[in-house]
Amino acid sequence: MSLLPRSFYLRPDVVQIARDLLGKHLITRMDGVITSGIISETEAYAGVTDRASHAFGGRRTARTEVMFAQGGTAYIYLCYGVHSLFNVVTNVTDIPHAVLIRGIVPVDGIDVMLKRSGKEQITKDFGIGPGKVSKILGIHYSDTGLDLTGNNEGAQSAIWIEDHGETVLPEEIKVGPRIGVGYAGEDAGLPYRFRI
Repeated sequence: MSLLPRSFYLRPDVVQIARDLLGKHLITRMDGVITSGIISETEAYAGVTDRASHAFGGRRTARTEVMFAQGGTAYIYLCYGVHSLFNVVTNVTDIPHAVLIRGIVPVDGIDVMLKRSGKEQITKDFGIGPGKVSKILGIHYSDTGLDLTGNNEGAQSAIWIEDHGETVLPEEIKVGPRIGVGYAGEDAGLPYRFRI
């Protein structure tokens, strides 16, 4: 197993990165508690040219400014005033590409995940949905801006992604349009959603 290096995130093709994140392990350490899951669903957002992206047209706000950071940074925003949604910033500084993590298969700290979710047992859809991913991994929108390459020594919160050597074959990947982006016109139909 190995921590994904900065170079993984700095690549220019956000759609390829969204595919490549499938099968990787998303790990959190919140207040000293480790939880993790295998990434099973992602969506790519291609920055200033993508009408579904928060940074479309170069829009920079207090919330989206972190999207313009270098790849390997966490972009976490509050959705509907309730759900923290976790995204991985990709590409070089000032190119605001991002990948939304939409689903995981729980691995480590399942008892903690159950407690966070208020559930008594793991169900088929336990880690499916970006709001659920953040809830069970303890990710909060205040964690936005964390460095995913491990440079958070001494921080109360840490988030990183590891490669454990699992291979996801092309035929195992379902490709389709993203969810909930009807406002994006023709960009809503782009095949930027990937799931195992």
